[in-house]
Amino acid sequence: MQQDFDRIMPPGIPPLKLFRTVGQNPRVLSRMIAGSLLDKGSISVRAREIMILRTCALCGAEYEWGVHVAAFSTKAGFTPTQVAATVHEDTQAWPAQDSVLIRLADALHATSSVDDTLWAELKTFYTDEQLIELVMLAGLYHAVSYIVNTTKLELETAAPHFDSYANN
Repeated sequence: MQQDFDRIMPPGIPPLKLFRTVGQNPRVLSRMIAGSLLDKGSISVRAREIMILRTCALCGAEYEWGVHVAAFSTKAGFTPTQVAATVHEDTQAWPAQDSVLIRLADALHATSSVDDTLWAELKTFYTDEQLIELVMLAGLYHAVSYIVNTTKLELETAAPHFDSYANN
């Protein structure tokens, strides 16, 4: 199990509570890490994090949302208003290419599907390869949300709460 922790955590940083919790079943931890989409994929860090943050917010997964805000919001180039908009529906905070991702996450969360109009709009910005990755991200982070919500993980020390961005 330590080798799995070493693969996902920077040197000298202890494993996140999520990984320690899932590590109670080493096989599941190993498969979870193997199925991660946090590597350099076909989409930008910004697109990836919009999908993850919005999906986690919709699922009420404050733990995972906070981890991703702390770890990736600067790299993704988000403003505080945009981070807040992943929790509090505000599509005006986003340019069109980003706003359509918020709507994708919303549709997948609500219906596990996307209507033809939204799919056509998505295709104006994203390739088929990218769209598959985006949809898979939503599914993976629903699963992560189930774990963090069911086990009631306390936020990591450096991770913000949803309400940290309430006034932006």
